[in-house]
Amino acid sequence: MPDKDPCQKQACAIQKCLQANKYVESMCKDVIRDMRRCCETHGKNSICCSGFKTSEPSEDRSHT
Repeated sequence: MPDKDPCQKQACAIQKCLQANKYVESMCKDVIRDMRRCCETHGKNSICCSGFKTSEPSEDRSHT
């Protein structure tokens, strides 16, 4: 098995933040952004990044 997952710290931070904020993703934007950055850099070497979208979802502003 390879060394420690390079994005494990960020993945754990997301879980901790979501639990602390009743799973309101908008409260955890910073840690989610950190995870995206890690996955952009280490995605091929990180199991934590499998299935994690590295691009931010686009907001649909057409219904304003």
